[in-house]
Amino acid sequence: MSKYASQTSRSQQSTKYAGGRRRLVIWMCFMIFFLGWAGYTLMNQRSQIADINMELVKKERTQAESDQSVLQLEYEVNRLQDPEYIGQLARKDYGLYRPEETPIRPDVSSP
Repeated sequence: MSKYASQTSRSQQSTKYAGGRRRLVIWMCFMIFFLGWAGYTLMNQRSQIADINMELVKKERTQAESDQSVLQLEYEVNRLQDPEYIGQLARKDYGLYRPEETPIRPDVSSP
């Protein structure tokens, strides 16, 4: 009888803890699923952030180039306000001279 009694106590103990084990297995499955989903979401967001940062760097570079271009154009506009600079451009680009000036042109045929 003692043999039979020990087997029944074991089966009673296993049925006694069966609900707890089932809850533990369900909880572990839920946690594994949740952690997998959280890891996937984290990796996805990191890749999106990296892509957005690359776009930001490109746009900042484009903006810096545009700012530099604007500064050069503003400098050119300021220089075009000066009559002396306009006269230099007319002489250099168009060969125009003032009536009192005598142009000195180098001889092209000399070696």
